[in-house]
Formats: sequence, C-alpha cells, structure tokens
Amino acid sequence: MQHASSDPTQDPMPLAVAFLADPASHGGAAVERVETHAAIVFLAGERAYKLKRAVRYPYLDYSTVARRRAACLEELRLNRRTAPSLYLGLESVVRRADGALAFGGEDAAGGTALDWLVAMRRFPQDALLDRVAERGGLDDELIRKLADAVTVFHKVAEPRPDGGGAVAMREVVDGNIAELRARPSLFPPEDVESLARKSAAALERLTPLLEERRRDGFVRHCHGDLHLRNIVLLGDKPVLFDGIEFDERLAVIDVAYDLAFLLMDLERRRLRPLANAFLNRSLDATEDYGALAPLPLFLSARAAIRAKIAATTAALRPGEDAERRSEEEAQAYLKQAVAALEPPPPRLVAIGGLSGTGKTRLARALAPSLGASPGAVVLRSDALRKRLFGVGETERLPADAYTPAVTERVYAGLLERARTVLAAGHAVVLDAVHARPEERTAVARLAADAGVRFDGIWLDAPLGTRIDRIAARRGDASDATEEVAKRQDVYDLGPLEWLRTNAGRDAGETLVAALERLV
Repeated sequence: MQHASSDPTQDPMPLAVAFLADPASHGGAAVERVETHAAIVFLAGERAYKLKRAVRYPYLDYSTVARRRAACLEELRLNRRTAPSLYLGLESVVRRADGALAFGGEDAAGGTALDWLVAMRRFPQDALLDRVAERGGLDDELIRKLADAVTVFHKVAEPRPDGGGAVAMREVVDGNIAELRARPSLFPPEDVESLARKSAAALERLTPLLEERRRDGFVRHCHGDLHLRNIVLLGDKPVLFDGIEFDERLAVIDVAYDLAFLLMDLERRRLRPLANAFLNRSLDATEDYGALAPLPLFLSARAAIRAKIAATTAALRPGEDAERRSEEEAQAYLKQAVAALEPPPPRLVAIGGLSGTGKTRLARALAPSLGASPGAVVLRSDALRKRLFGVGETERLPADAYTPAVTERVYAGLLERARTVLAAGHAVVLDAVHARPEERTAVARLAADAGVRFDGIWLDAPLGTRIDRIAARRGDASDATEEVAKRQDVYDLGPLEWLRTNAGRDAGETLVAALERLV
C-alpha cells in the first residue's frame, strides 16, 4: 500500500504510478510496465491497468484528471465493439482518509480519486501481432483471418457522413506537416517540404472523390490506430483493441484510411507480400476499388503520423539508446511517407493457362512486386464467378455456372474491374484460363485503351502434373477436377502471342522466370 504525501499541491500522477508499480498493490504479483508516448500500462497477475499520461499534444489532451476519466470511459465504449472480453471496466486509484492509496473501482469508493484507469484482462505480450511478425509467425492464413475481422468490423461500424472527407484529410496532412517542420534538426526540411508539396497536390486531385466516398457511407467510426501492436492473437483469432478514443475526428474516417495504417505498418516491416495479401482479401470481400485512388495519400499520412510519434517517443528518453533508435525510426517513416506519394505507373499483367498450371500461385507471388504499394490487385475468375452466384469461395457451383454465357459474363466482369483499378493508378494481375484468342485480345485492348504496359504470360504444364495439383487442392475457389483438366487438354488455343513459360517445374523457378520477363 502506497502512502501519499499530505501536501495537497503535490502532483498526483507520480503517486498513482508508484502505487501501480508496487507489487503490494496487486497482492504481491510481479509488475511489468509498458510505456508509450500517451500511456503507461501496468501488467500484474491476470490484469492490465492502463494509466493515461498527464500530457497535451496537438492531437491529444489528457492534461486533467477529468479529461483522463472521460477518455477511459470512451476507450471502454469504443473498444468493446471489437474486444469485449479484454475491456473489463473503469478503475480508479484513490486516497483514503488515512492517506493510503488503494483501488477504488468505477465509483472511487473509499476515498478521493487521484486518477482513473482502464482495467483490462491481461494477455501474453508475445500474442501481439507485432511480436508475432518479429518471430516470423505472421503468415497468409493469419492475414486472411485478420482481413476478414477488419472487414466485418468496418461493415457494422457506425456510418458518419458528418465526418471524414476532404476537409478532415486536409487537417491531418496539415497537422503532420506542421509538427514535422517544428523539428528541423530531426526531419530534413527538404524532405518535409517535398512531402508538403506532394500531399497538397494529392489532396487537390482527390477532393471530389474523398467527398463522394464520405457521402456514400465509406466514412465510419473506425478503429483509428490500426497497426500490428494494436491487434492481439487470442487463440487463433486476431482481435482489434486500443482504438482511438481521445479525439473522434481521428477515428471517424474513411474505412480505407483505417486500413492504410495496417498496410503501412506491414510495409515498414518489409512484409509487403502480406500487405498485398491483406489488401486483396479485403477487396475480394468488399469490392471497394474506389479506395485505391486515395490509398497512396492515406499510406503517406499514416507514415507521417508514425514519424511524429516516434519523434515524441525519442524526446521522452533523452540521452538513451532508445532515443537514438526512435529518431532513426522517425526519419525512416518520413522517407516512407514521401515514397508513398511517388508510386510507379499502373500496369496490367495477365496470367493464362489450363487448370492446374499454377496461375493463382504465380499471380499472388507476382503481385507484391508490381505497381504502387502494397502491390497489384489480383482479379481471379474463379473467385469472381463465386461472388456472381452469391456463394462462398470454396462452395462448389453446379455445371450450369460454367456455361459459355456465364463465362463470358465472368470475363467481362474481370475486365470491368481491371479498368477501374488501372484508372485508380494501381497495377492489376488477371488470373484466368484465357483459353480463347478473343479473351486474350480483349485484355490487350484494355491495356492499350488505358495507356498502360501489358504483359501476358501463358503457363504450360503436362497433363499429369496438372491433375496431381488439382487433386492436392484444399480450400480453394477453383471447381476444376481431373475430368475438367482432361477436357481442356484438347482445347484449340489458337495463336498464342503471350510469353510461354514452363510451369511444370518448381513454383519458385516459375516465379523467377516470370519476374525476369516483367522487368
């Protein structure tokens, strides 16, 4: 039990920190501390207590006890949307009549509240997705689960057409630039001014689209701080927590801006293939291709936010190695923010081949290396056919879903979506058999009309190899069978002008050969 000073003018924050750091306050359990620029979390036994720092930043104000209490209540309300099992309730540190400090619950019972806390159920720190990523445990399956969880959250989040849009995005960008300019010794002025110019140009170009998305329901009360450290793996389920509560303007945002933080974080960790898989899984579920045009601006703004936060973190530890690491991190984020607004031009790559030649594997492997961050949008005929019939990706369709008329509709849908993605400035990889010459001609014509580079790659593999691969598939959108493979083997493909590649070998070798041709 920590005893307080009798001096009523003494700052209560250090008293609350000392109380929470004392094992005696937790029945003797060892206490671990996790510190950020805005909070200190005390881990003890089966509980975690989050104490908000008495700080005021341009984007956050926890400077009074009343503000901190209000922020705790809002944090509980918002984060119970995604993590109800983690957020237990409001807690307080109180000064009792005898001067001793104690927990006082949500009503500060038994004393006078010194400060307020969010009480949470403790989880292993190794379950945080940033830790999972550091040890190489973040894989395609987990990314798919994460994308699905975020998609569901955004779908049910409250629409807020009164927020977001171009005005809100301009405030974010202007705030970032002002804070970066305030630290010329850390952030090279020429880089900051480059970011300012490119951001302003992007905002001017995108204003009509941002406003259209706001009106159309894409601005919702989102998470607001969606990076790997704010996602925890509970069992095999990724759970979002620690969303922004201190200023709803930072969370009432375009859903694509919410996604952008996670995509930027994965890119920063050199995990672009996973970022690409996340984006494509999300787009498969939502078909929100309108999100792609503002995505570079969103990624840039997110990186700039992390730059200024890293700078703030560095200032909390002057003279320590942590200060130097945070400063280096801040500068790297600034470079990432500038680079996001310098995307390569869009391009179109089509992968063709009979069933079992490895089109989907190659398409997904190529996508991260093509176009703007985090890589190309993969449009797959098998997946689109399932969506057109309103069934799950792995649910088998009847034979009448594969008539020539339906297949023509599927290919037309692929081209329509590809046209939208290219117009948004992003690369596309089309994954379909493309057995008919007119199908291949239509793809090349689309690229020409869009004024983008086109590459067609045709995969060849022996029938026996294709049959073996089809038999080995599990949980895949393709309905191809051995009988389908045999029927396709006698197709008259007509003249093939695409680059033919031996796909009967190891998938890695096929990828290398394809990449060499796409340079």
